[in-house]
Amino acid sequence: MMKGLKKWRLFSLLAALTVFLAGCGQEGLSTLLPAGQVGKDQFKLLMLSSGIMLLVILVVVIIYVVAIVRFRRSKLGEDFVPEEVEGSHTLELVWTVIPVLLVLLLAVPTVYYTYKLSDVSAMNEVNEDGESENLVVDVTAKLYWWEFEYPTLGIVTAQELVVPTGEKVYFNLLAADVKHSFWIPAVGGKLDTNVENVNKFYLTFDKASKDLKDGVFYGKCAELCGPSHALMDFKVKSLPRAEFNKWVTAMQATGEEATDVAAAGQGEELFQQSCIACHATSAVGEGGAIGPNLASFGDRNRVAGFMDHTQEKLVEWISDTQKQKPGNLMPSFGEQLSDEEINSIAEYLMGLSVEK
Repeated sequence: MMKGLKKWRLFSLLAALTVFLAGCGQEGLSTLLPAGQVGKDQFKLLMLSSGIMLLVILVVVIIYVVAIVRFRRSKLGEDFVPEEVEGSHTLELVWTVIPVLLVLLLAVPTVYYTYKLSDVSAMNEVNEDGESENLVVDVTAKLYWWEFEYPTLGIVTAQELVVPTGEKVYFNLLAADVKHSFWIPAVGGKLDTNVENVNKFYLTFDKASKDLKDGVFYGKCAELCGPSHALMDFKVKSLPRAEFNKWVTAMQATGEEATDVAAAGQGEELFQQSCIACHATSAVGEGGAIGPNLASFGDRNRVAGFMDHTQEKLVEWISDTQKQKPGNLMPSFGEQLSDEEINSIAEYLMGLSVEK
C-alpha cells in the first residue's frame, strides 16, 4: 500500500513540474515568446485553437463528473432507470450547432492568416531606379548547413543569417540535396525547403538580437534529413537598419581584399592549399559553393552550427568532422595535417571578421 502511495506522489510531483516547466523558454528560441509579427499572428492562432480544445475538454469533463456524482448507483439504487432522451431534437440540435460554430471560429482566422502570411507579392517590387524595395534572401539548405545569399546586394554568407529589424524580409527557400525545413521558432515559420521547387514567404524581426541572452535568434531544420539532422542549426542576427547597412558594406569590402602570398601567415597559406576549393573567404559573389562561406567566420556564434565558438572547438571540428557531425560532407584533416598546422588554420579562421 505504501509503495503505491509513493508512486502516486512521484507521479503527482512530475505532473506539477511539467506544468511549471511548460512556462520556461529561451527568448531567442521559444515559440511562446514571439519576436516578430508573423510569430505573433501564429501565436494568436495557437492560443485560439488551444482555448477551443480546452473548452471542449472542460465541458466534457464537467458533464462526465456530474453524471458520475448525480447518477451513482449508491444514491439512486439498483432499479433506477434514467429518463430516455433518444430522438431529442433539442439535444441533437445542440451537439450539431456547437461543433459547427467552434469549427467556424477556428477556420475563419486560420484561412485569413494563411493568405496573409503567404502574400509575397511585394517581393519583386522595385523603385524608380530599378532597385528592389524589399530585402530578399535566397536560402539553400544542405547536409548539414545553411547558405544565405542576398542577390540584390551581391553577397553570400553561411550559418548566420543577418537581417534588419522593423521590416519584412522575404525568403526564397530551396534544398540542394534532400528535403529540409526552415524554422526560426521565436520569429515564425516553419516552411519546407524542397529540391525541385522554391517556397516563398516573409518574416519580420521586431527587436535587435543583441539584447538576447546569446545575442542571436536560433534557427532549426525541422524536417528529419539524416543522421545529423538535430545538429543542423543556424543563427540569426537582427540589426537596426543603419547597422545592417554597415554590415553589408563590410561584407562587400571582403571582395576587394587580395591575398599577398608573400605576406600570408602559415594558417592562411595552409588554408589556400587545403580548404579554398570548397570554402570562400570573400562574401562577394553568388551561392552554390561546395562548403560554407567563411568570410565572417570570426563573428559567428557557433562552430559547425552547434559547437562553442572557440579555437579549441574549431580544431576538434577540423581534425575529425565525422565524429562531431556524422554524415556531413566535409573531410577530416586529423591524419593529413599536424596539430600545429590545424591550429594555424583555426587561428586564421577565427580572425576572419567584418564586425571587429
